[in-house]
Amino acid sequence: MSLTLQTENIVETLPDIRQALRHYREIILASSVMMGEIPAPTNGEEERIRFLSDRFNESGLQNISIDEAGNATAVLPGQEGRHNILLEAHVDTVFDRSVDHSVALGTDVLKGPGIADNSIGAAAVSILPLMLEKLGIRFSNNIILLGAVQSQGHGDLGGIRFFLDHVQMPIHAGVCLAGIHLGRLSYSCLGMLRGEIVCQAPTETFWERSNARGAIVNLNEILTRILSISELDEPGTSLILGSIKAGNAFNTIPSQAILRFELRSEKRGKVTIVQRKIAEIIRAVAADSEAQTELRVITRRKPGGIKSNHPIVEGTRAIMAALGIEPTVAPSVGALSALIAKNIPGVTLGLTSGQNLHEFNEQIQIEPIFTGLAQLIGVLQMIDRGIERP
Repeated sequence: MSLTLQTENIVETLPDIRQALRHYREIILASSVMMGEIPAPTNGEEERIRFLSDRFNESGLQNISIDEAGNATAVLPGQEGRHNILLEAHVDTVFDRSVDHSVALGTDVLKGPGIADNSIGAAAVSILPLMLEKLGIRFSNNIILLGAVQSQGHGDLGGIRFFLDHVQMPIHAGVCLAGIHLGRLSYSCLGMLRGEIVCQAPTETFWERSNARGAIVNLNEILTRILSISELDEPGTSLILGSIKAGNAFNTIPSQAILRFELRSEKRGKVTIVQRKIAEIIRAVAADSEAQTELRVITRRKPGGIKSNHPIVEGTRAIMAALGIEPTVAPSVGALSALIAKNIPGVTLGLTSGQNLHEFNEQIQIEPIFTGLAQLIGVLQMIDRGIERP
């Protein structure tokens, strides 16, 4: 099975599809609000998964199930059904159940925690069958819809990786859906390591010394040395410092400090080199300070993906151009990496514009959603027509 570029007659219809989608504004927004107001922290997505599964039932889809990992899946059957195209959006967010998940609907925006990452993406998967029915669009091949759990943080893409390890239907191509940003085009995966550096205080007797430095000072020494690693200055390699947690008072030396970070590189083998240097720094600081210091690896990705001239990539660019979307090419560290690990060609797309990602006032723009949905439908049509029949 191979793919060929098939965008003729698709790009011409996309502006009309975008305009037609505006007639269903209330359905799209209502679904987004309902999805967004269901708490779905990583490893606690059950209620949102049930909601998504109910939507699949309402659309009359086939093979609806919730698997052992907790993913919701369904099949939109194609007219011939010889091949299978995966459409995936993760359902979990970075916000726990204690957060107020109310979604505010304004004239131009939807605002609420998790609405951009990835409530709007999950909502789009839930309503796609209804939108296709109203637009009179049918596919030759099957579309497998997946609401994936355990995507964020320590979840380590557990949902989609479980699905791909156990799915009985062969997946021939995939589209991963992100809430933001419209124009995002990912078709490759970065090498990545996501980890924690934990500095733990020695015995209580140690803290009675007048020169006790504490976990924060030890962690600061480690961080200062890490930032001097030469490879981090090279193009295509970066270190993201996500959070630091330490201490509870003004007058108490903290017994523990934790740094969460993400190391990324486009170059094969570079993440491993930097990881080794970080480990050496941690060992040296631990020896000097008497503190127990540990590097915990949470997630690891290998670089890979399809080429820029792959038919899916060229076809996606043509569809974006027809809708006036300026592509922003960026490698992924998300669900697309799970497809790449299985040698499944695919892309990650963004649905709309947004601000304040992972903040309580996270928000998305309403008007670009119609363009984002038209883009999604066009890409699925392009892949569907481009899969060669045996």
